[in-house]
Amino acid sequence: MNTTTTQQHEPIQASTWYITTSIPYVNAQPHIGHALELIQADTLARYYRLTGATVRLQSGTDENALKNVQAAERAGVATAALVEQNAQQFYALQGRLGLALDDFIRTSVDERHRFGVEKLWRACAANGDIYKQPYRGLYCVGCELFYTEEELVDGCCPVHATVPDIVEEENYFFRLSRYGDRLHALIERDQLRIVPESRKNEVLSFIRRGLHDFSISRSQLRAKGWGIRVPDDPSGVIYVWFDALVNYITGPGYATNAAEYQRFWAGAGERLHVIGKDITRFHAIYWPAMLLSAGLPLPTTILVHGFITINGDKISKSKGNVIDPVALVEAYGTDALRYYLLRKVPTTGDANFTLDEFVLTYNADLADQLGNLVQRVVKMVERYCGRQVPTPGALNALDQALVATAVATQEVVDIAMAEFALHRAIEAVRELVVAANKYVVDVAPWTVAKGAAQGSADAQTTLDTTLYVLLETVRLIGHYLAPFLPDTATAIAKQLGLGEAEANQPWASALRWGQLASGAALPPAQPLFPKLPA
Repeated sequence: MNTTTTQQHEPIQASTWYITTSIPYVNAQPHIGHALELIQADTLARYYRLTGATVRLQSGTDENALKNVQAAERAGVATAALVEQNAQQFYALQGRLGLALDDFIRTSVDERHRFGVEKLWRACAANGDIYKQPYRGLYCVGCELFYTEEELVDGCCPVHATVPDIVEEENYFFRLSRYGDRLHALIERDQLRIVPESRKNEVLSFIRRGLHDFSISRSQLRAKGWGIRVPDDPSGVIYVWFDALVNYITGPGYATNAAEYQRFWAGAGERLHVIGKDITRFHAIYWPAMLLSAGLPLPTTILVHGFITINGDKISKSKGNVIDPVALVEAYGTDALRYYLLRKVPTTGDANFTLDEFVLTYNADLADQLGNLVQRVVKMVERYCGRQVPTPGALNALDQALVATAVATQEVVDIAMAEFALHRAIEAVRELVVAANKYVVDVAPWTVAKGAAQGSADAQTTLDTTLYVLLETVRLIGHYLAPFLPDTATAIAKQLGLGEAEANQPWASALRWGQLASGAALPPAQPLFPKLPA
């Protein structure tokens, strides 16, 4: 597993966040790489909602690509039929992965998207940045990208290892070459922030080599009539990347809803794109240049995650080494998958996936640590306190140490989230779970209970205090887990006799120590994560 150091940042105080994922092609079914990005973005959105911000989370599907047309031809079906079938599978990931999306945009059927793409095209054209000329280039359909001969590896696409097509046609071009200096300055000063630093440096290096104008259309013939038509020129179809990138502003209403567009794009404190490292160039160079041309605000942050690999190879539909996230959810549960991807995959680094490690992580962290802690605490309250929250007495040194750790975990989580290090944030919660289990062993409530059973008032007070400290620690753990494992957070709240509303209570009020009311009834203990056979 490779780790990548993230930049140090102060917590962002924006009151309005607009968070997006990239929109995947629908030439095949979703794979675990899509799940990783969706879960990362969803976790960030949930976290900022809990910390008091207004958040809009958007995903969708990129449906106007030539590779979708070719996939339909291979399957012997109409392009629209294949796109519809696969788009529905991506849409269904919301429920499977526990996502709290506010919008899901489909580029081939959402009229608001077409209107916005046409509007942006015309804005760039009005600024003198679109022109038409004959072109000959090397095109990889897998990447939907033209390559120069220098960029090829042994004559093949550096990503897909396939020989690119030679394309000759008259295309429209965007004057990317006009924007190199402006983009370099914006990125270097972090006015357009790219995380991690290594990706920022790659983009700056690419810009310094000189930016070239790029083709933003293809002929109707080569596009097989699929895609958004070039405004005022029915002979052409807009290049898929010029089309797809615009979803980030067409979703909130660039051409159709001025108020929403102002609220969540132009007026948002943070405009965050969560993307994979293979599409950094499009998002950090092409897209900002298009926005500059049209006189529109840029994204504020581009968070670039790494790849999940199998035997060192990137998971890729074109390579056929795909892991189905839905199958993992059906076998192990939504939060088991969320936990693994958030804990074991460094947010901006790569990680190798194996089912053996997945099961090992589930058993070690979720079954043996988290699930065991919650169940044993509730069972002890059931056994020693008649299933009622006890009244605590004065805290001893062990109590105080656990309380301090539980309360201090918030700052650790906040710092990690400010640096977009989701893996470090959830690791901090895991460490609190481990500390709570150690506290149980050190205090040994079952031994204290023997003294209480013999009538010792001091032992009873110690027992009540111990169990209250554990219950409150479990409550805080549930709140800390809410952005990462929302179903588990709700299940923990229910084990403590609380409802779903309490599980999603804003952190400003939820994380104050001592909110469980003495005498409140708890339900019978239920297992959170039954152990899996090794």
